[in-house]
Formats: sequence, structure tokens, C-alpha cells
Amino acid sequence: MSITQPAESANDIATHLAEAIAARKLPPGTKLREEALCRLYSVSRTKIRAALLILSKDKLINMVPDKGAMVSQPSEQESREIFATRRIIEAALAREFTAKAKPADYRKLEKHLKEERSTLSQVPSKMRQQLLGDFHVLLADVVGNQVLKEIVRELVGRSSLITMLYQSERDAACSSDEHAAFLAAARSGDADKAAELMLHHLSHVEAALNFDINASPAKRDLVSALLI
Repeated sequence: MSITQPAESANDIATHLAEAIAARKLPPGTKLREEALCRLYSVSRTKIRAALLILSKDKLINMVPDKGAMVSQPSEQESREIFATRRIIEAALAREFTAKAKPADYRKLEKHLKEERSTLSQVPSKMRQQLLGDFHVLLADVVGNQVLKEIVRELVGRSSLITMLYQSERDAACSSDEHAAFLAAARSGDADKAAELMLHHLSHVEAALNFDINASPAKRDLVSALLI
């Protein structure tokens, strides 16, 4: 979307802001002032608020009463607790998947891996992290436990935001390689190895997070940041 022309919809604005957050033009904690956004996109405050609501539902921003909207800023402690929880749950998930996966399931996941690899260097960070996270949700889908799938989906969603903000592109590519190694172990029927690789993968992702990347909110003007 070109922001030199009026935006067509709240979705257009939300997409542009999400891409700016993913590109770290708007670091965690950056305040999104409605008046400035209205001037930038040449739209009403109603449309800006609708766009901010979309971003809030995706957990990309926080709507704080009497303070307005700010780019989400997951703390280091929260991030580490999320990955610790994922290791507990997904080690068991890896074993269940290995026991239950059928040839058709492996074909579906291999297709997903190809999509990961072909798009890692092409799509915006938000979409890239969604693809990497969807791999884990697909594993839970194969297991067939709906409650487990909902828990994994929520944890993956929260950690996808964290990795989008604090992970490098190089580490994102490593994640895809580790998905492939896990799938090979599971396909061989080695549940212990699959669980071990899942634990290694999640620990590797956590270890690669750099919480100093966006240590403080952007100092430059909000409009200038979005125009870059």
C-alpha cells in the first residue's frame, strides 16, 4: 500500500503497520498516536481505530486505557516462560505425533516445509514467523486432541510475536532446517529422538532471541519512521 494515497480500508492500514513492526521500524513500546496516523493515511479517526483493533486482536499492539495504543513489548521473563511451557508440552506432542502420524500426514508436512524454505527470504517477517509456527500447529492437528491443539496454537501465536521482534532472519532459516530434522526422526519411528530434537529446536530458538535489538522505543517521529 502506498501511504501517499488514502488507504482503502482499515485492513490496509493494519497490514502496513504490521509490516513496519515486523521490519522493526516501530520497535516494542512505540506509541501509536491516532492523530498522527490520521494525517499519515488521510483517513478518519474511526478507520484508524478499526485498524488498531485488528492489530490488537493479533497481539501486535496493546490498547492501554487513557494511554492509547503501543507496540507490544513482551518481557524477557514472559518470553522465557512461554518457551519453557512449550518445551514441556511439545516434547510430549513429538512422541504422540510419532506414534500417530500416517504417510498422508508426512506428505502434508513436507509440503509445508517446502513452502517454508521457498518463502523464508521473500515474505515479511510476520508471515515468515506464522509459517514457522504453523508447523507446530500442524503436528498437534495430526495428534487429534482439540484441547492440545488450542493450547499449542495460543503458545505458538505468542512466541511468533516474540521471535518476530527479537529473532534474526538467519535464525529463522535454522528453524526450518530443524523442522526437517525433526520430521525425519519422527518418520523413522524414533520417538525419543523426535522429542529430543523438538526440545533442542525450542531451546535453540529461545537462545537466539536478542532482547537488546529493540531495547527502547523509537526516538524518531512516528510518521517519519513509517515513511522510511
